[in-house]
Amino acid sequence: MEDAPPLVSKQRSQLVCGVPTQVVCTAFSSHILVVVTQFGKMGTLVSLEPSNVAGDISKPVLTTKVLLGQDEPLIHVFAKNLVAFVSQEAGNRAVLLAVAVKDKSVEGLKALKEVIRVCQVW
Repeated sequence: MEDAPPLVSKQRSQLVCGVPTQVVCTAFSSHILVVVTQFGKMGTLVSLEPSNVAGDISKPVLTTKVLLGQDEPLIHVFAKNLVAFVSQEAGNRAVLLAVAVKDKSVEGLKALKEVIRVCQVW
């Protein structure tokens, strides 16, 4: 019998809005790590933790916390919109997002979500 690998990881390089972008997704036992970079570095590290709202356990709320880097309101909004689907599809697991991107537009966000979806490890 083969043992499952301790880590499952996928990566993808693609042009997003004309900018070379690398995405790496790694599944750990309790978290999903998503790295999205257009600079070749990890950038800002954001933790997204699901927490249940009283009376509605079907839709947990994601609480964001910047662990490393600039703690700006746009980063929290961008992080939630970029990887909320990852947490939901992974059974409401926590997500660690490392993000260093030039373009935080809605079009760029949608394109990045599609690249992350290709790297699905959950």
